Amino acid sequence: MDHAATLAPPRFLRPAVLDRIEQVAVVLLWVFLVERVIGNTNPFAPLVLVAETTVLFFVLVRRPTEAISVRLGDWLLAITATAAPLLMTPGPSPVPALVPLGVALVVFGNCFQIWAKLFLRRSFGIAPANRGIKSDGPYRFVRHPMYAGYLVVHVGIFLLMWSPLNLVLYVIAWWAQVLRLLAEERLLSEDPAYRAFMQKVRWRMIPGVF
Repeated sequence: MDHAATLAPPRFLRPAVLDRIEQVAVVLLWVFLVERVIGNTNPFAPLVLVAETTVLFFVLVRRPTEAISVRLGDWLLAITATAAPLLMTPGPSPVPALVPLGVALVVFGNCFQIWAKLFLRRSFGIAPANRGIKSDGPYRFVRHPMYAGYLVVHVGIFLLMWSPLNLVLYVIAWWAQVLRLLAEERLLSEDPAYRAFMQKVRWRMIPGVF
């Protein structure tokens, strides 16, 4: 009996297969979100699609990797953090006075997360994986600028489209997002280059806080 063969992971746990599962799931969730945005009466509803469409694009064009987590917990966190914002429901703006602030946060957050994605290029992913270490551009300020941008976007969207459901979804999303970020750092810290990067850039996502 081939000992190597007995140790091979199940086919569905192989990195290439996990990549495809992740891509299909994001496409389906994005289509579901588009259906809810189209025809919505809130004129700011299309803003919801900006950040989520960039996620879709970069997930589809990213570089494959073998250095990807196959831990079920890591995948559940990644799926939860990605899916919860895609399940939000656009609604009316509850406080008109907060609309300018909400729009400004969405615009700034999207510019920041897109800037981070442009530096990642094909190194983008959903589940914890090492697709190359980046340390320039927005990565000079925080170790996870893309997540920082998402946080600003989600606060802005919440101000524009507050509802109890959206509050629950964003709380769940950011609980999972923080745990996902920590799982990602556990995997990346196996790389000496990332350990050096951690010494250089102290803060993960919010300077002075986290």
